Formats: sequence, C-alpha cells, structure tokens
Amino acid sequence: MNLKLNRPICFFDIEATGINIGKDRIIEISILKIFPNEKKEDKTWLVYPEMPIPPQSTAIHGIKDEDVIDKLPFKYVANSIFRMIENTDLAGYNSNRFDIPILAEEMLRAGISFDIKKHKTIDVQVIFHKMEPRTLSAAYKYYCKKELKNAHSSKSDVFATYEILLSQIDKYKNLKDDVKSLEKFSHQINIADLAGFIKIDENGNEIFNFGKYKGKKVYEIFKKDLNYYGWIQNSDFPLYTKKIFTIIKLKKLNKKI
Repeated sequence: MNLKLNRPICFFDIEATGINIGKDRIIEISILKIFPNEKKEDKTWLVYPEMPIPPQSTAIHGIKDEDVIDKLPFKYVANSIFRMIENTDLAGYNSNRFDIPILAEEMLRAGISFDIKKHKTIDVQVIFHKMEPRTLSAAYKYYCKKELKNAHSSKSDVFATYEILLSQIDKYKNLKDDVKSLEKFSHQINIADLAGFIKIDENGNEIFNFGKYKGKKVYEIFKKDLNYYGWIQNSDFPLYTKKIFTIIKLKKLNKKI
C-alpha cells in the first residue's frame, strides 16, 4: 500500500532537551522525504541546543552534552531544514502536539517565517490512538509485526513512523490514503496556533483556550482590552502563538499585516 501524494511529504522526528515548547531546544531532527514517484531521501541533523541537556532527557534519547558540543546551533542549519520541508506536507508521531510546535519555535528564533497553513499535517499517533491506543514501539510491533530497534533514536523512530502509517492504511479500509483525508482524521481539536492556546469555535472564530478570557472571542477581547494583547506578547508564550495573536489583532482591527 502506498500513499496518494500530490506533492512530497516529510516524515520527521525530533529529540529535544525537554517538552516545554517555548523553552526547550532541538537536539536532533531526522527527516524522511517521500516523493509522489516513491523516491525517498533522508537527512539527520545533530544540533547544539545552546543549553545543558537534562539527565532525564538523556535517559530517554541517549544524547549527552558531549555528543553535541561540537555541533552547530539550530540557527545555522535552519535554512537547510526549511528547504527540505518547503512545499511539502508533514507527518510524524505526536507531531501535532510536540514536533511541529517546537520546530516552529526554532524556525522563528532563526528568523524564518514558518507558517503551518502551508502544510497539511498527519499525526500517526492520533490515528493509532483512535484505532489502537499504544506507544510507538507497541504500534510498530502491532502494525509491522516486528520489534522496534533503537527506539528514541530519531532516525529509527522516523522510519518506523512511516512504516506504521503505511500499515495503518493497509489495515483500516475506512482510512483513506490521501494526505488531505489523513490530516483531517489525525487532528483531535480545531486550534489556530500549534500549542493549543487559541481554539476555533463552530463558527470559525478564534477563542481563548486559557486564562480569564477562556472561551471568549480573541478579537472582541482585543477591541476592549488591548493591554491583554501586550501582556501576551511580553509573557512566556510560544513564539508561534504570539505570531497568531498578532495576525488576529491586525486582521480583525482592520490594519495591514
């Protein structure tokens, strides 16, 4: 079984210093790019995170400070990564909640205007959890009928994720094999940013998903309390979330972006 592709799709996996989208940094990223003609190419970058790697993170992925001390910071490899994923769709395991948000943060820090709306995204974990709740290793064993070696190595995980998705398409006859359908199926909630601070209601309005204005329309709050926008921009929210708040503010208040 193969994916129906109208353009390339990049399966990717990230290992990081932790799981805080706004503060933690990428240590390793692997990308497996699949072309419509079934050609494949892959690339792995080991990155200096410009901060110590916590022992609890090393315990998961095995990467220590000394493994990355001579590697380039993300900002020096960002353009290469961006070129590889440009004009492609994106897929990963738990990617909608972690890999894509942290990649967006790193891209914005590097001065690259990452826009998730230019990519369709498939989260293989969401499909798996809707069908058969398990971990990545269990998913690989369940769908691919073999043990996953070197789990939490980004290269091993990204190839496993690709194999799992193909097996899911083959197993579930109601699961369509085109990227648009898989993107829709693998999304759990309708959000405007990547970290889930801004939800979209049934009428297409952006609403706050946190704080004292939770459930309120963003543009209506900004009209009467623009200081709240300033507080957001000066607080510890992810950069991509701040970017979306700015876009909403400028569009809804009839100003040029």
